[in-house]
Amino acid sequence: MRAPIGHFDDARPAPVCLDELTGPVADAVRHWPGSVPADQILYVDTDPRWADTAVFVEHYGRDLLERSANCVVVTGKRAGETTLAACVVLSTTRVDVNGVVRRRLGARKASFAGMDTATGETGMEYGGITPLGLPDGWPVLVDAAVVDLPYVLVGSGRRRGKLLVPGKAFAELPGGVVLEGLGVS
Repeated sequence: MRAPIGHFDDARPAPVCLDELTGPVADAVRHWPGSVPADQILYVDTDPRWADTAVFVEHYGRDLLERSANCVVVTGKRAGETTLAACVVLSTTRVDVNGVVRRRLGARKASFAGMDTATGETGMEYGGITPLGLPDGWPVLVDAAVVDLPYVLVGSGRRRGKLLVPGKAFAELPGGVVLEGLGVS
């Protein structure tokens, strides 16, 4: 199947590629609750040697620079309580951790989670964390610009491989909240 964005040798519906995904991501695809059919979520194999954004878009298509999103894990702290959340923003922007995220989580302090926390809590590989398959109860903060795109490239839970997800599906993720201004230039 031809990928709707980028130049990939093979794009396959994620439900037929569950063995290529980490356990939590495969479970999320298997039990996908959204109105977008799960078979519209596509898996593409990618080489981890080309994971750096500049090299990645040079190899797989320059159009991906404007159609890729990063998923980062953040922590919010208030009165000794810690909240973990995920933020999904276009790769051309950065997460407004000290503004939008801190206010949304009702935190006194917000910061990016450490690598061990991010990978340990999600069951995903660092550099491949995706908003599909996150732990129950986590807020998933999604920048409105991500939802507006027809398809968005995100991690697959592993360093190898990516998911192509219809933008509107991000608004339907468990715990998903669409926010204006989450991603800033």
